[in-house]
Amino acid sequence: MPQASPPAVPEPSAGAGARYERLTLAIVFAAVMMTAIDTTAVILALPTMLSDLHTGLVTGVWIIMAYLLVLATLGTQVGRLGDMYGRVRMFNVGFFVFTLASLLSGLAGNGAEIIAFRTIQGVGGAMLFANSGAIVADTFPPRRRGMAYGLTGVGYSTGAIVGILLGGVLTTFVSWRWIFFLNLPIGLMAGLLAYRFLVERSPRQVRRLDLVGMGLLTLGLVLVLITAAYTAGFGWSGSLAVALAAGVASLAAFALWEARFAHEPLLDFRILRRWTLSASILAAFFQSTANLAVLFVVIMYLQGVRGLSPFTASVLLVPGYLLGAFLAPFAGRSSDRHGARIVASIGLACQLGGILVYSTLGTVTPLALVVVGSVVSGAGNSTFYPSNNSEVMAGAPEGAYGVASGLLRMFTTVGTVTSFALALLVVSVSIPRSEAFAIFLGVLDLDARLDNAFITGMRAVFVVALALVLMSLVLSVLRGRRSFASAPGAGPGNVPVGGDPALATDPR
Repeated sequence: MPQASPPAVPEPSAGAGARYERLTLAIVFAAVMMTAIDTTAVILALPTMLSDLHTGLVTGVWIIMAYLLVLATLGTQVGRLGDMYGRVRMFNVGFFVFTLASLLSGLAGNGAEIIAFRTIQGVGGAMLFANSGAIVADTFPPRRRGMAYGLTGVGYSTGAIVGILLGGVLTTFVSWRWIFFLNLPIGLMAGLLAYRFLVERSPRQVRRLDLVGMGLLTLGLVLVLITAAYTAGFGWSGSLAVALAAGVASLAAFALWEARFAHEPLLDFRILRRWTLSASILAAFFQSTANLAVLFVVIMYLQGVRGLSPFTASVLLVPGYLLGAFLAPFAGRSSDRHGARIVASIGLACQLGGILVYSTLGTVTPLALVVVGSVVSGAGNSTFYPSNNSEVMAGAPEGAYGVASGLLRMFTTVGTVTSFALALLVVSVSIPRSEAFAIFLGVLDLDARLDNAFITGMRAVFVVALALVLMSLVLSVLRGRRSFASAPGAGPGNVPVGGDPALATDPR
Protein backbone atom coordinates (compact mmCIF):
# COMPACT_ATOMS: atom_id res chain seq x y z
CA MET A 1 0.00 0.00 0.00
CA PRO A 2 1.54 3.37 -0.93
CA GLN A 3 2.83 5.56 1.83
CA ALA A 4 3.86 9.18 2.01
CA SER A 5 6.53 9.87 4.58
CA PRO A 6 6.82 13.20 6.36
CA PRO A 7 10.03 15.22 5.99
CA ALA A 8 12.92 13.38 7.54
CA VAL A 9 13.56 14.27 11.16
CA PRO A 10 17.27 14.44 12.04
CA GLU A 11 18.27 11.55 14.30
CA PRO A 12 18.59 13.00 17.80
CA SER A 13 21.56 12.44 20.04
CA ALA A 14 21.16 10.03 22.95
CA GLY A 15 20.64 12.92 25.38
CA ALA A 16 18.15 14.69 23.12
CA GLY A 17 16.32 11.43 22.52
CA ALA A 18 15.97 10.82 26.26
CA ARG A 19 14.68 14.37 26.78
CA TYR A 20 12.14 13.91 23.99
CA GLU A 21 10.94 10.64 25.56
CA ARG A 22 10.47 12.32 28.95
CA LEU A 23 8.62 15.24 27.37
CA THR A 24 6.36 12.89 25.40
CA LEU A 25 5.54 10.95 28.57
CA ALA A 26 4.76 14.17 30.45
CA ILE A 27 2.36 15.36 27.73
CA VAL A 28 0.60 11.99 27.40
CA PHE A 29 0.43 11.82 31.22
CA ALA A 30 -1.33 15.19 31.28
CA ALA A 31 -3.79 14.12 28.57
CA VAL A 32 -4.72 10.91 30.37
CA MET A 33 -4.97 12.68 33.73
CA MET A 34 -7.22 15.38 32.31
CA THR A 35 -9.68 12.87 30.87
CA ALA A 36 -9.63 10.77 34.06
CA ILE A 37 -10.49 13.76 36.25
CA ASP A 38 -13.85 14.14 34.54
CA THR A 39 -14.59 10.42 34.70
CA THR A 40 -14.75 10.36 38.50
CA ALA A 41 -15.65 13.99 39.20
CA VAL A 42 -18.75 13.99 36.98
CA ILE A 43 -20.24 10.96 38.76
CA LEU A 44 -19.61 12.63 42.14
CA ALA A 45 -21.15 15.91 41.05
CA LEU A 46 -24.15 14.41 39.26
CA PRO A 47 -26.81 14.84 42.00
CA THR A 48 -25.83 18.49 42.53
CA MET A 49 -25.61 19.06 38.79
CA LEU A 50 -29.11 17.67 38.15
CA SER A 51 -30.58 19.78 40.95
CA ASP A 52 -28.87 22.98 39.80
CA LEU A 53 -29.93 22.47 36.17
CA HIS A 54 -33.49 21.54 37.21
CA THR A 55 -33.48 18.31 35.24
CA GLY A 56 -34.04 14.60 35.89
CA LEU A 57 -32.46 11.16 35.87
CA VAL A 58 -32.69 10.69 32.10
CA THR A 59 -30.47 13.73 31.64
CA GLY A 60 -28.11 12.24 34.22
CA VAL A 61 -27.82 9.09 32.11
CA TRP A 62 -26.96 11.11 29.05
CA ILE A 63 -24.41 13.31 30.82
CA ILE A 64 -22.46 10.12 31.48
CA MET A 65 -23.41 8.16 28.37
CA ALA A 66 -22.86 10.87 25.74
CA TYR A 67 -19.16 11.03 26.59
CA LEU A 68 -18.73 7.25 26.72
CA LEU A 69 -20.66 6.60 23.51
CA VAL A 70 -18.51 9.01 21.53
CA LEU A 71 -15.32 7.50 22.97
CA ALA A 72 -16.51 4.03 22.00
CA THR A 73 -17.68 4.86 18.49
CA LEU A 74 -14.90 7.20 17.39
CA GLY A 75 -11.92 5.22 18.70
CA THR A 76 -11.05 3.36 15.51
CA GLN A 77 -12.00 6.27 13.25
CA VAL A 78 -9.75 8.87 14.82
CA GLY A 79 -7.00 6.28 15.19
CA ARG A 80 -7.23 5.66 11.48
CA LEU A 81 -7.18 9.41 10.80
CA GLY A 82 -4.04 9.62 12.92
CA ASP A 83 -2.37 6.96 10.77
CA MET A 84 -3.38 8.92 7.66
CA TYR A 85 -2.83 12.56 8.61
CA GLY A 86 -0.44 12.36 11.54
CA ARG A 87 -0.92 11.06 15.05
CA VAL A 88 0.62 14.11 16.66
CA ARG A 89 -1.65 16.39 14.63
CA MET A 90 -4.78 14.54 15.71
CA PHE A 91 -3.53 14.43 19.30
CA ASN A 92 -3.00 18.20 19.30
CA VAL A 93 -6.46 18.83 17.88
CA GLY A 94 -7.82 16.56 20.61
CA PHE A 95 -6.29 18.80 23.29
CA PHE A 96 -7.96 21.86 21.78
CA VAL A 97 -11.38 20.20 21.39
CA PHE A 98 -11.38 18.64 24.86
CA THR A 99 -10.29 21.86 26.58
CA LEU A 100 -12.84 24.00 24.72
CA ALA A 101 -15.63 21.50 25.44
CA SER A 102 -14.67 21.52 29.13
CA LEU A 103 -15.06 25.29 29.22
CA LEU A 104 -18.44 25.06 27.51
CA SER A 105 -19.61 22.27 29.85
CA GLY A 106 -18.77 24.44 32.84
CA LEU A 107 -20.83 27.27 31.36
CA ALA A 108 -23.84 25.10 30.39
CA GLY A 109 -27.20 26.53 31.40
CA ASN A 110 -29.43 23.48 31.01
CA GLY A 111 -29.40 19.70 30.55
CA ALA A 112 -29.47 19.77 26.74
CA GLU A 113 -26.45 22.08 26.60
CA ILE A 114 -24.29 20.02 28.92
CA ILE A 115 -25.14 16.82 27.04
CA ALA A 116 -24.14 18.49 23.77
CA PHE A 117 -20.88 19.81 25.23
CA ARG A 118 -20.09 16.44 26.82
CA THR A 119 -20.52 14.91 23.37
CA ILE A 120 -17.95 17.34 21.98
CA GLN A 121 -15.72 16.55 24.93
CA GLY A 122 -15.95 12.90 23.92
CA VAL A 123 -14.69 13.76 20.44
CA GLY A 124 -11.62 15.42 21.96
CA GLY A 125 -11.15 12.53 24.38
CA ALA A 126 -11.28 10.01 21.53
CA MET A 127 -8.59 11.96 19.64
CA LEU A 128 -6.39 12.00 22.72
CA PHE A 129 -6.91 8.38 23.75
CA ALA A 130 -6.73 6.77 20.31
CA ASN A 131 -3.50 8.54 19.36
CA SER A 132 -1.69 8.69 22.70
CA GLY A 133 -0.94 4.97 22.68
CA ALA A 134 0.33 5.20 19.10
CA ILE A 135 2.55 8.19 19.96
CA VAL A 136 4.09 6.23 22.84
CA ALA A 137 4.68 3.29 20.47
CA ASP A 138 6.33 5.64 17.95
CA THR A 139 8.58 7.13 20.62
CA PHE A 140 9.72 4.10 22.60
CA PRO A 141 11.31 0.87 21.34
CA PRO A 142 9.41 -2.36 22.06
CA ARG A 143 11.64 -3.30 24.99
CA ARG A 144 10.70 -0.12 26.89
CA ARG A 145 7.05 0.40 26.03
CA GLY A 146 5.73 -1.39 29.10
CA MET A 147 7.61 1.09 31.29
CA ALA A 148 6.17 3.99 29.27
CA TYR A 149 2.61 2.68 29.46
CA GLY A 150 3.08 2.11 33.19
CA LEU A 151 4.03 5.75 33.71
CA THR A 152 1.10 7.00 31.62
CA GLY A 153 -1.11 4.69 33.69
CA VAL A 154 -0.05 6.74 36.70
CA GLY A 155 -1.74 9.68 34.93
CA TYR A 156 -5.06 7.87 35.00
CA SER A 157 -4.76 7.00 38.70
CA THR A 158 -3.68 10.56 39.52
CA GLY A 159 -6.60 12.01 37.55
CA ALA A 160 -9.06 9.67 39.25
CA ILE A 161 -7.78 10.70 42.69
CA VAL A 162 -7.86 14.40 41.79
CA GLY A 163 -11.38 13.95 40.42
CA ILE A 164 -12.55 12.31 43.66
CA LEU A 165 -10.88 14.70 46.07
CA LEU A 166 -11.08 18.04 44.29
CA GLY A 167 -14.36 17.11 42.61
CA GLY A 168 -15.99 16.45 45.96
CA VAL A 169 -14.54 19.58 47.56
CA LEU A 170 -15.40 21.86 44.64
CA THR A 171 -18.92 20.47 44.28
CA THR A 172 -19.58 20.86 48.02
CA PHE A 173 -17.97 24.23 48.69
CA VAL A 174 -17.73 26.07 45.34
CA SER A 175 -19.68 24.78 42.31
CA TRP A 176 -19.89 21.66 40.18
CA ARG A 177 -18.88 23.83 37.22
CA TRP A 178 -15.31 23.92 38.49
CA ILE A 179 -14.84 20.20 37.85
CA PHE A 180 -14.81 21.18 34.15
CA PHE A 181 -12.84 24.40 34.65
CA LEU A 182 -10.08 22.29 36.27
CA ASN A 183 -9.22 21.02 32.79
CA LEU A 184 -8.47 24.47 31.40
CA PRO A 185 -4.95 25.07 32.83
CA ILE A 186 -3.95 21.43 32.23
CA GLY A 187 -5.28 21.42 28.67
CA LEU A 188 -3.79 24.78 27.72
CA MET A 189 -0.32 24.07 29.11
CA ALA A 190 -0.03 20.49 27.88
CA GLY A 191 -1.62 21.37 24.53
CA LEU A 192 0.87 24.16 23.91
CA LEU A 193 3.77 21.87 24.83
CA ALA A 194 2.44 19.17 22.50
CA TYR A 195 2.06 21.66 19.63
CA ARG A 196 5.53 23.08 20.21
CA PHE A 197 7.61 19.96 20.80
CA LEU A 198 5.96 16.73 19.59
CA VAL A 199 6.99 15.63 16.11
CA GLU A 200 5.65 12.98 13.74
CA ARG A 201 7.87 9.91 13.89
CA SER A 202 6.12 7.51 11.52
CA PRO A 203 5.16 7.49 7.84
CA ARG A 204 1.62 8.55 7.02
CA GLN A 205 -0.69 6.18 5.22
CA VAL A 206 -2.13 7.45 1.93
CA ARG A 207 -5.69 6.12 2.03
CA ARG A 208 -9.24 7.18 1.36
CA LEU A 209 -11.67 7.64 4.19
CA ASP A 210 -14.07 4.73 4.57
CA LEU A 211 -17.17 6.86 5.20
CA VAL A 212 -19.60 3.97 4.75
CA GLY A 213 -17.68 1.85 7.27
CA MET A 214 -17.52 4.74 9.72
CA GLY A 215 -21.26 5.32 9.46
CA LEU A 216 -22.22 1.67 9.88
CA LEU A 217 -19.90 1.11 12.84
CA THR A 218 -21.00 4.31 14.60
CA LEU A 219 -24.71 3.61 14.09
CA GLY A 220 -24.40 -0.01 15.23
CA LEU A 221 -22.44 0.76 18.39
CA VAL A 222 -24.66 3.68 19.38
CA LEU A 223 -27.88 1.67 18.99
CA VAL A 224 -26.56 -1.40 20.82
CA LEU A 225 -25.06 0.58 23.71
CA ILE A 226 -28.10 2.84 24.10
CA THR A 227 -30.29 -0.28 24.22
CA ALA A 228 -28.12 -1.75 26.97
CA ALA A 229 -28.10 1.46 29.03
CA TYR A 230 -31.83 2.14 28.72
CA THR A 231 -32.78 -1.47 29.44
CA ALA A 232 -30.70 -1.33 32.61
CA GLY A 233 -32.09 2.01 33.72
CA PHE A 234 -35.73 1.89 32.59
CA GLY A 235 -36.61 -1.63 31.50
CA TRP A 236 -37.20 -3.48 28.24
CA SER A 237 -39.60 -2.17 25.61
CA GLY A 238 -40.63 -2.78 22.01
CA SER A 239 -38.80 0.32 20.79
CA LEU A 240 -35.58 -0.91 22.42
CA ALA A 241 -36.04 -4.27 20.70
CA VAL A 242 -36.22 -2.46 17.35
CA ALA A 243 -33.15 -0.37 18.23
CA LEU A 244 -31.18 -3.48 19.22
CA ALA A 245 -32.13 -5.32 16.02
CA ALA A 246 -31.14 -2.30 13.93
CA GLY A 247 -27.84 -1.98 15.80
CA VAL A 248 -26.93 -5.64 15.34
CA ALA A 249 -27.87 -5.43 11.65
CA SER A 250 -25.70 -2.33 11.25
CA LEU A 251 -22.69 -4.04 12.85
CA ALA A 252 -23.21 -7.10 10.64
CA ALA A 253 -23.38 -4.83 7.59
CA PHE A 254 -20.18 -3.13 8.77
CA ALA A 255 -18.36 -6.47 8.98
CA LEU A 256 -19.60 -7.48 5.50
CA TRP A 257 -18.70 -4.12 3.98
CA GLU A 258 -15.20 -4.14 5.45
CA ALA A 259 -14.49 -7.72 4.45
CA ARG A 260 -15.96 -7.73 0.94
CA PHE A 261 -16.58 -4.29 -0.53
CA ALA A 262 -14.46 -1.54 1.06
CA HIS A 263 -11.49 -0.52 -1.11
CA GLU A 264 -9.77 1.13 1.85
CA PRO A 265 -11.36 -0.57 4.90
CA LEU A 266 -11.55 1.29 8.17
CA LEU A 267 -10.71 -1.95 9.95
CA ASP A 268 -8.58 -4.48 8.12
CA PHE A 269 -9.71 -7.69 9.77
CA ARG A 270 -6.42 -9.29 8.82
CA ILE A 271 -4.68 -7.54 11.72
CA LEU A 272 -7.03 -9.36 14.09
CA ARG A 273 -5.61 -12.64 12.81
CA ARG A 274 -2.58 -11.79 14.92
CA TRP A 275 -3.42 -13.84 17.98
CA THR A 276 -1.37 -11.70 20.36
CA LEU A 277 -3.22 -8.56 19.27
CA SER A 278 -6.76 -9.98 19.25
CA ALA A 279 -6.30 -11.87 22.53
CA SER A 280 -4.94 -8.75 24.25
CA ILE A 281 -7.83 -6.57 23.04
CA LEU A 282 -10.44 -9.14 24.14
CA ALA A 283 -8.71 -9.52 27.50
CA ALA A 284 -8.98 -5.74 27.94
CA PHE A 285 -12.71 -5.86 27.08
CA PHE A 286 -13.58 -8.59 29.59
CA GLN A 287 -11.38 -7.02 32.27
CA SER A 288 -12.88 -3.54 31.90
CA THR A 289 -16.43 -4.94 31.89
CA ALA A 290 -15.85 -6.86 35.11
CA ASN A 291 -13.78 -4.19 36.86
CA LEU A 292 -16.23 -1.34 36.34
CA ALA A 293 -19.31 -3.46 37.10
CA VAL A 294 -17.73 -4.26 40.46
CA LEU A 295 -16.85 -0.60 41.03
CA PHE A 296 -20.40 0.52 40.22
CA VAL A 297 -22.08 -1.90 42.64
CA VAL A 298 -19.58 -1.18 45.42
CA ILE A 299 -20.36 2.54 45.14
CA MET A 300 -24.08 1.69 45.08
CA TYR A 301 -23.59 -0.43 48.21
CA LEU A 302 -21.76 2.35 50.05
CA GLN A 303 -24.36 4.95 49.10
CA GLY A 304 -27.53 2.87 49.26
CA VAL A 305 -26.93 0.34 52.04
CA ARG A 306 -24.41 2.21 54.20
CA GLY A 307 -25.84 5.69 53.58
CA LEU A 308 -22.57 7.39 52.66
CA SER A 309 -22.38 10.46 50.44
CA PRO A 310 -20.91 9.98 46.94
CA PHE A 311 -17.77 11.83 48.06
CA THR A 312 -17.25 9.77 51.23
CA ALA A 313 -17.95 6.56 49.34
CA SER A 314 -15.35 7.40 46.71
CA VAL A 315 -12.73 8.40 49.29
CA LEU A 316 -12.74 4.81 50.56
CA LEU A 317 -11.53 3.77 47.09
CA VAL A 318 -8.65 6.27 46.98
CA PRO A 319 -6.08 3.84 48.56
CA GLY A 320 -6.52 1.54 45.56
CA TYR A 321 -5.80 4.37 43.14
CA LEU A 322 -2.79 5.45 45.20
CA LEU A 323 -1.32 1.95 45.17
CA GLY A 324 -2.06 1.70 41.46
CA ALA A 325 -0.17 4.93 40.78
CA PHE A 326 2.79 3.57 42.74
CA LEU A 327 2.87 0.10 41.16
CA ALA A 328 2.14 0.93 37.51
CA PRO A 329 5.70 1.97 36.49
CA PHE A 330 7.18 -1.14 38.13
CA ALA A 331 4.60 -3.36 36.46
CA GLY A 332 5.43 -1.77 33.11
CA ARG A 333 9.15 -2.40 33.56
CA SER A 334 8.45 -5.98 34.60
CA SER A 335 6.40 -6.59 31.47
CA ASP A 336 9.32 -5.29 29.39
CA ARG A 337 11.55 -7.90 30.99
CA HIS A 338 9.23 -10.86 31.38
CA GLY A 339 6.44 -10.27 28.84
CA ALA A 340 2.80 -9.36 29.26
CA ARG A 341 1.60 -12.91 29.68
CA ILE A 342 3.14 -13.26 33.13
CA VAL A 343 2.68 -9.71 34.44
CA ALA A 344 -0.84 -9.10 33.12
CA SER A 345 -1.95 -12.51 34.37
CA ILE A 346 -0.68 -11.70 37.86
CA GLY A 347 -2.71 -8.49 37.71
CA LEU A 348 -5.84 -10.41 36.75
CA ALA A 349 -5.26 -12.86 39.61
CA CYS A 350 -5.13 -9.87 41.98
CA GLN A 351 -8.42 -8.66 40.57
CA LEU A 352 -9.99 -12.02 41.32
CA GLY A 353 -8.77 -11.62 44.90
CA GLY A 354 -10.25 -8.12 45.12
CA ILE A 355 -13.66 -9.35 43.95
CA LEU A 356 -13.56 -12.15 46.52
CA VAL A 357 -12.86 -9.58 49.25
CA TYR A 358 -15.80 -7.47 48.11
CA SER A 359 -18.05 -10.54 48.09
CA THR A 360 -17.81 -10.67 51.91
CA LEU A 361 -19.51 -7.26 52.31
CA GLY A 362 -22.79 -7.20 54.25
CA THR A 363 -25.06 -4.75 56.01
CA VAL A 364 -22.75 -4.33 59.02
CA THR A 365 -19.38 -5.35 57.57
CA PRO A 366 -16.50 -3.08 58.67
CA LEU A 367 -15.86 -0.50 55.95
CA ALA A 368 -12.16 -1.32 56.22
CA LEU A 369 -12.92 -4.33 53.98
CA VAL A 370 -13.83 -1.91 51.19
CA VAL A 371 -10.39 -0.35 51.52
CA VAL A 372 -8.77 -3.81 51.42
CA GLY A 373 -10.74 -4.71 48.31
CA SER A 374 -9.80 -1.44 46.62
CA VAL A 375 -6.11 -1.98 47.39
CA VAL A 376 -6.06 -5.53 46.02
CA SER A 377 -8.04 -4.49 42.94
CA GLY A 378 -5.87 -1.40 42.46
CA ALA A 379 -2.77 -3.59 42.43
CA GLY A 380 -4.41 -5.78 39.79
CA ASN A 381 -5.46 -2.90 37.55
CA SER A 382 -2.09 -1.16 37.65
CA THR A 383 -0.36 -4.46 36.81
CA PHE A 384 -2.69 -5.44 33.99
CA TYR A 385 -3.10 -2.19 32.05
CA PRO A 386 0.48 -1.20 31.13
CA SER A 387 1.57 -4.70 30.20
CA ASN A 388 -1.56 -5.42 28.18
CA ASN A 389 -1.40 -2.06 26.36
CA SER A 390 2.22 -2.70 25.46
CA GLU A 391 1.27 -6.10 24.07
CA VAL A 392 -1.45 -4.58 21.88
CA MET A 393 0.98 -2.12 20.31
CA ALA A 394 3.65 -4.79 19.87
CA GLY A 395 1.14 -6.93 17.99
CA ALA A 396 0.09 -4.11 15.63
CA PRO A 397 1.63 -3.87 12.14
CA GLU A 398 3.77 -0.87 11.30
CA GLY A 399 1.55 2.00 10.16
CA ALA A 400 -1.46 0.64 12.07
CA TYR A 401 -0.61 1.81 15.58
CA GLY A 402 -3.45 4.34 15.48
CA VAL A 403 -6.00 1.72 14.46
CA ALA A 404 -4.74 -0.72 17.12
CA SER A 405 -4.80 1.96 19.82
CA GLY A 406 -8.29 3.00 18.68
CA LEU A 407 -9.52 -0.59 18.75
CA LEU A 408 -8.22 -1.02 22.28
CA ARG A 409 -9.95 2.19 23.37
CA MET A 410 -13.18 1.19 21.60
CA PHE A 411 -13.35 -2.23 23.26
CA THR A 412 -12.51 -0.93 26.73
CA THR A 413 -15.09 1.85 26.42
CA VAL A 414 -17.72 -0.60 25.17
CA GLY A 415 -16.77 -2.64 28.24
CA THR A 416 -17.39 0.41 30.42
CA VAL A 417 -20.90 0.94 29.02
CA THR A 418 -21.62 -2.79 29.19
CA SER A 419 -20.50 -2.89 32.82
CA PHE A 420 -22.87 -0.05 33.70
CA ALA A 421 -25.76 -1.96 32.14
CA LEU A 422 -24.64 -5.28 33.61
CA ALA A 423 -24.46 -3.92 37.17
CA LEU A 424 -27.92 -2.35 37.04
CA LEU A 425 -29.54 -5.31 35.29
CA VAL A 426 -28.26 -7.91 37.73
CA VAL A 427 -28.98 -5.80 40.82
CA SER A 428 -32.48 -4.98 39.55
CA VAL A 429 -33.39 -8.67 39.78
CA SER A 430 -33.36 -8.19 43.55
CA ILE A 431 -34.63 -4.61 44.01
CA PRO A 432 -36.78 -2.30 41.85
CA ARG A 433 -34.88 -1.00 38.84
CA SER A 434 -35.79 2.61 39.51
CA GLU A 435 -34.33 2.42 43.00
CA ALA A 436 -31.14 0.73 41.77
CA PHE A 437 -30.72 3.46 39.19
CA ALA A 438 -31.28 6.26 41.71
CA ILE A 439 -28.75 4.68 44.09
CA PHE A 440 -26.18 4.56 41.30
CA LEU A 441 -26.67 8.27 40.67
CA GLY A 442 -26.28 8.99 44.38
CA VAL A 443 -29.75 10.46 44.92
CA LEU A 444 -31.34 7.73 47.07
CA ASP A 445 -30.58 5.77 50.26
CA LEU A 446 -32.13 2.30 50.40
CA ASP A 447 -34.94 1.49 52.76
CA ALA A 448 -33.58 -0.89 55.42
CA ARG A 449 -35.98 -3.66 54.31
CA LEU A 450 -34.26 -3.77 50.91
CA ASP A 451 -30.69 -3.89 52.19
CA ASN A 452 -30.43 -7.68 52.16
CA ALA A 453 -32.12 -7.88 48.76
CA PHE A 454 -29.57 -5.45 47.32
CA ILE A 455 -26.67 -7.43 48.80
CA THR A 456 -28.03 -10.58 47.14
CA GLY A 457 -28.03 -8.76 43.80
CA MET A 458 -24.59 -7.29 44.44
CA ARG A 459 -23.10 -10.73 45.07
CA ALA A 460 -24.66 -11.96 41.84
CA VAL A 461 -22.78 -9.18 40.04
CA PHE A 462 -19.58 -10.38 41.71
CA VAL A 463 -20.17 -13.92 40.42
CA VAL A 464 -20.57 -12.61 36.86
CA ALA A 465 -17.48 -10.42 37.29
CA LEU A 466 -15.42 -13.40 38.48
CA ALA A 467 -16.40 -15.29 35.33
CA LEU A 468 -15.41 -12.33 33.13
CA VAL A 469 -12.01 -11.91 34.80
CA LEU A 470 -11.39 -15.64 34.44
CA MET A 471 -12.09 -15.32 30.69
CA SER A 472 -9.64 -12.44 30.53
CA LEU A 473 -7.07 -14.49 32.45
CA VAL A 474 -7.40 -17.42 30.04
CA LEU A 475 -6.84 -15.10 27.07
CA SER A 476 -3.88 -13.51 28.81
CA VAL A 477 -2.20 -16.85 29.45
CA LEU A 478 -2.92 -18.31 26.01
CA ARG A 479 -1.73 -15.32 23.94
CA GLY A 480 1.87 -16.51 24.16
CA ARG A 481 5.02 -14.62 24.97
CA ARG A 482 6.92 -12.10 22.90
CA SER A 483 10.66 -12.41 22.50
CA PHE A 484 12.74 -9.27 22.15
CA ALA A 485 16.04 -11.02 22.33
CA SER A 486 16.52 -11.30 18.59
CA ALA A 487 15.45 -7.77 17.79
CA PRO A 488 18.42 -5.64 18.76
CA GLY A 489 18.16 -2.01 17.94
CA ALA A 490 14.42 -2.04 17.51
CA GLY A 491 13.55 1.60 17.42
CA PRO A 492 10.56 3.84 17.68
CA GLY A 493 7.91 3.11 15.12
CA ASN A 494 10.00 0.31 13.68
CA VAL A 495 7.81 -2.73 14.15
CA PRO A 496 7.52 -4.56 10.82
CA VAL A 497 4.40 -6.19 9.48
CA GLY A 498 5.88 -9.57 8.85
CA GLY A 499 8.01 -12.11 10.62
CA ASP A 500 10.13 -9.89 12.81
CA PRO A 501 11.32 -11.82 15.86
CA ALA A 502 10.13 -8.95 18.05
CA LEU A 503 6.57 -9.98 17.23
CA ALA A 504 7.15 -13.69 17.62
CA THR A 505 5.25 -15.61 20.26
CA ASP A 506 6.45 -18.45 22.36
CA PRO A 507 3.71 -20.95 23.17
CA ARG A 508 5.38 -22.04 26.37
